[in-house]
Amino acid sequence: MSFNSREFEFADIKVSMLGVTLEGLRGLTYKKSWEKEVVYGAGNEGRAVQRGNKKYEGSLSLLKSDMDVLDQAARDAGYDGIVDVPGKLIDITCVYQKEEDKAGLSSVGLINVEFTEFEDGMKQGDKFKEVTLPFIFLRLKQQ
Repeated sequence: MSFNSREFEFADIKVSMLGVTLEGLRGLTYKKSWEKEVVYGAGNEGRAVQRGNKKYEGSLSLLKSDMDVLDQAARDAGYDGIVDVPGKLIDITCVYQKEEDKAGLSSVGLINVEFTEFEDGMKQGDKFKEVTLPFIFLRLKQQ
């Protein structure tokens, strides 16, 4: 058995949603957080850690041309734009696969994604247009 210590790199990631593979992907971040609070009683030491709500959020950075494709997919589905599409229609699938290791496949599903805002703009000297779409989602599914 050979040993390969090569880590995943950005070129190993494929992201798709709404039937579109994002060729202009510039970045994807996502996180899961869980509200936690130390409960105090007599004295100054904590007695327990209480848990509250879980929260899932992230952002997608892509080239404007891919943003246009997503907006068109949203309009084709009867919505004004990608921010208007309900979460039940959007899951983001992120597949990690090293080029030389076809068996080393890993994927993550972000379930019920809703984009929260869209901001557009450019500055003098920009060579391309990048758009960042913040989002919230309901579940993180490791596959």
